[in-house]
Amino acid sequence: MTNLTGESKNGYTANRNGSLHLEDPGVIYARVQDYYGRVLSSTSDLKTTACCVADSPPKYIRDRLVKVPEEILQKFYGCGTPLPSGIEGLNVLDLGCGSGRDCYVAAALAGPSGTVTGVDMTEEQLQVANAHVSEYTKILGYPKPNLRFVSGYIEFLEKAGIERESMDLVISNCVINLSPDKPRVLSEVYASLKWGGELYFSDVYCSRRLPEHVRKHDVLLGECLAGALYIEDFKRLCHHAGFTDPRMMSCCPIEVTDEGLADILGEAKFYSITFRCFKLPELETLCEDYGQIAIYEGGIEGNANAYRLDDHHLFERNLPVRVCGNSASMLGESWLRKYFQIVGSRDVHYGLFDCTPSASAVESSPPGDCC
Repeated sequence: MTNLTGESKNGYTANRNGSLHLEDPGVIYARVQDYYGRVLSSTSDLKTTACCVADSPPKYIRDRLVKVPEEILQKFYGCGTPLPSGIEGLNVLDLGCGSGRDCYVAAALAGPSGTVTGVDMTEEQLQVANAHVSEYTKILGYPKPNLRFVSGYIEFLEKAGIERESMDLVISNCVINLSPDKPRVLSEVYASLKWGGELYFSDVYCSRRLPEHVRKHDVLLGECLAGALYIEDFKRLCHHAGFTDPRMMSCCPIEVTDEGLADILGEAKFYSITFRCFKLPELETLCEDYGQIAIYEGGIEGNANAYRLDDHHLFERNLPVRVCGNSASMLGESWLRKYFQIVGSRDVHYGLFDCTPSASAVESSPPGDCC
């Protein structure tokens, strides 16, 4: 139990927002490394659907997955497909890359002019990831590898060799929940991104703050549930790190198939959510109206007719759409800017912008959205 000072036995301390920190983070690192390096041998060993993709990935990802070596796929424990299209030529970083499945797909999407770096602390997984780089480079027909894997902790990216402001896109698949210091992860990601860069990732979230006995459960930690943040606490951490306006892409419920684990979790509900968080200087905490218009000009693979910015912004090709100042910045000042035209500036302010979903955005929402 936690005492009045916030201290508890076994090295745990609980903070105000309900997330858990370890006085010795090595305790969590060791448990995670053991679960993913030795306990699990394939996805069939999982006891929940937290680390299983609920929906079929889009075609542009499926087309690349068929080229990924089978061993890489078998050792994949993600909870989504956090890989946007249109990333050719970008520098991409994958947090907690594991066997490297998403890195291999990203390498195909980024092309020979882009780079992909995977960071992971589990040596067994990195051995699998590194084993197929040369073979995969030949399959893609690239003159040299654009893919590399490094050993390190996602809380200390600079120590792992990731330079500040060097990345256009950071992805992660069901990993940040495993970190003993989530605020530091978000701060490190923010520092590693270039201005106009983006954190695009899937992870597990909870409908409430979890009690200590859940957060300390070894299997629930490995299954990505014990470390799940309460959704609203995650948003607060984003704001503190500099990601002022996190946007939700999709949300799917997670099924706990093990009855024993379900009893321990009680009525807490879990979701696999994909968020995108942009590093931009002028993002505001609310949607503000500057009379701006965004026009999607096409060019993104898999998005010939329309592009979805998030779960309530859909842009049909060549159709002018009124947007708030934040959306205008995301589309016109990020890596997406070559695909969009933004009309207007922030010279005149017209008050709050109504960002409720349009009818077309709701009708075309991807299946599985539930949050």
